[in-house]
Amino acid sequence: MKRMWIAALCGLVCTSGTMAADWGGISGQIVVTGEIPDRVLLHAKGAVIKDAEVCAAADTYSDELIIDKESKGLANAFIYLAKAPKSIHPDLKEPAAKKVIFDQKGCAFLPHAMIVRAGQTVEVISSDSIAHNTHTYPVKNNAVNVLIAPKTPAGKGVDVACKLAERIPAQVKCDYHPWMIAYWMILDHPYAAITDKDGKFTIENLPDGDHEFVVWHEKMGYIDRKYKAKVTKGKVSDLKPIEVPVAKLTAK
Repeated sequence: MKRMWIAALCGLVCTSGTMAADWGGISGQIVVTGEIPDRVLLHAKGAVIKDAEVCAAADTYSDELIIDKESKGLANAFIYLAKAPKSIHPDLKEPAAKKVIFDQKGCAFLPHAMIVRAGQTVEVISSDSIAHNTHTYPVKNNAVNVLIAPKTPAGKGVDVACKLAERIPAQVKCDYHPWMIAYWMILDHPYAAITDKDGKFTIENLPDGDHEFVVWHEKMGYIDRKYKAKVTKGKVSDLKPIEVPVAKLTAK
């Protein structure tokens, strides 16, 4: 009888432990302090450059530093857990798609900043009528340098396997058009976000408790290596804005 009671109690504890998995989220914003600079013009419409009929069909601005002058929000910053937590929400254990699309349009990479799950494939396509190449610079994954033919549609692109998680975003370049730069953050978990045009981000379905995130931007590297955030079950917690002095983003 005693053994049966212990077994029954163990069953209740195990079951309740599974059922009681608690999840919450965080939302925040990265804002820039100081005088906000204009976005850098790379080349004007009609400039005499390589493949000008496509690359100089319109004014082309740098994607390296985009700050909204009204909100002072910093776009394209990465926020992510440095390592996978012990618990991952059941809906997020597997990525929603096996492939993600990486395009080239107007001699710019789309998107400029992208999150990839380890095990996913990046399909590189091109909406442009000229050739590009995609040259990746990861640390742990195999680097690739592949030709992308003009007008390569989805389903006919070049597949790039992303097997291993990286510590920081991997740079991607086009050697034909050297101003074309992008970043892929490859992670073995789903807990990451990229700031929008107003510097805002949200990460949902995190395990309840205290976490440390990495905050990274291409113009200064680590904004914060250990950004602490408390996740409360059943709610999305609004965090205090992360402030970044403009001088740290514009230093050469």
